[in-house]
Amino acid sequence: QVQLVESGGGLVQAGGSLRLSCAASGSIFRINAMGWYRQAPGKQRELVARITSGGSTNIAGSVKGRFTISRDNAKNTVYLQMNSLKPEDTAVYYCNSAGLGGDYWGKGTLVTVSS
Repeated sequence: QVQLVESGGGLVQAGGSLRLSCAASGSIFRINAMGWYRQAPGKQRELVARITSGGSTNIAGSVKGRFTISRDNAKNTVYLQMNSLKPEDTAVYYCNSAGLGGDYWGKGTLVTVSS
């Protein structure tokens, strides 16, 4: 079992920045990759950014150049730095871990970007 706890969401004006954090605990040795997904009202959940245990990253085209994913292995934490936020970035952001034990999800944190 892996437990994921997100933090850092909130309300921000367009053009502003936020940093999301996801702390993992439990069977973290089974994790191969961690990532951030988001789901806006009425839309499907989509990948935002993903980072493997080796440090390789995958960033969605819609946020490339604005969002950065990183990880602190000592803290078992993954971060999503979001800059130049747009109203269309408004969504619930979910942390995900994938590995030998399967996929796990956090409860999500709401990001609201006002215009």
